[in-house]
Amino acid sequence: MTRGGREKDRDDPERKCIATGESQPKAGLIRFCLGPEGQIVPDVMGKLPGRGIYVAADRAAIEKAAKKNLFSRAARQPVKVPDGLPDLVEALVLQRTIDMLSMARKAGDAVTGYEKVKDWLMKGSAVTLIQASDGSERGKTKLHAPEGDKGFIGCLSAGEIGLAFGRERAIHAALAAGGLRSRVVEEAAKLAGLRGQAGGDDGGETAMKDTKNA
Repeated sequence: MTRGGREKDRDDPERKCIATGESQPKAGLIRFCLGPEGQIVPDVMGKLPGRGIYVAADRAAIEKAAKKNLFSRAARQPVKVPDGLPDLVEALVLQRTIDMLSMARKAGDAVTGYEKVKDWLMKGSAVTLIQASDGSERGKTKLHAPEGDKGFIGCLSAGEIGLAFGRERAIHAALAAGGLRSRVVEEAAKLAGLRGQAGGDDGGETAMKDTKNA
């Protein structure tokens, strides 16, 4: 498994992390590039021009790269590393994850709400269960994730899941099979790594229900 919580199960091009020295598929790494003034820029979408510098989707790895001047070494020139780089990367990956989940919802490939999620699970329509990290453990154990390493996402809070569904908060959600599901799972795996959550499932103690915006 990669440091970002992702299995090496796709035939993706591999790149080496400048902090760990490990090679792994690009999809499990955070790409950085140099801005016009020599600053390090996180490229979470992987579309910015220029030579890429790769770091594992892991907070400690990014902190190490920043503190030990590894970005300058990889770029072979002095670079400017923004303060709070791990927090910046986490925020960007979080937004990307929410955006992908929202796209899945609009495409009809994602639902939220306990009863809808339960129905999808019973019918076999759901291939990935999403549950809020700050949802009650008692409530979450009533639903069981589909089998497989990509069957569960637990690194998002209720408020973050809610954003994707146009609600104030949401505890349970589910994804159907398809390309959007793979992209949501991929981004969520990176987010889990950046948040130091093995497999993205760290549970929580706040028992609250799915609610719509007032």
